[in-house]
Amino acid sequence: MPFAAITYDIKPGCEAELAEIFGDFRRVTSDRVRDAGGQDAGRILATAVFLRDDTLVRVIEYEGDLDAVARHMASQPGVREVERKLKPYLTRPRDTDTVEGFVATFRRSLLRTVAQISVRDVPAAS
Repeated sequence: MPFAAITYDIKPGCEAELAEIFGDFRRVTSDRVRDAGGQDAGRILATAVFLRDDTLVRVIEYEGDLDAVARHMASQPGVREVERKLKPYLTRPRDTDTVEGFVATFRRSLLRTVAQISVRDVPAAS
């Protein structure tokens, strides 16, 4: 299963506020991701958020098409609420008020995958 990581440039010294924002996060309504035609395009398997100093990173484990995952996230009430609450803490504004803006920001914030290893990728020992 692939992972994607996106970054947020934040003001240092607001770790407690950011932890509270993500602590109150509402899960997506469904792990199923659909494309514009309503067909299955993937799943969101897990997410995690990491924070240190002026950098916040959201890691997403997913199946399927990453653009479809980003579009799905953009329409989720919990994701939209977090993005709204994060605005005062950002050092660089993010245009996430529309699906198109969210997807463009998602792409710009995406970290390059350098390595990805999972025990799920190794054949079971006999």
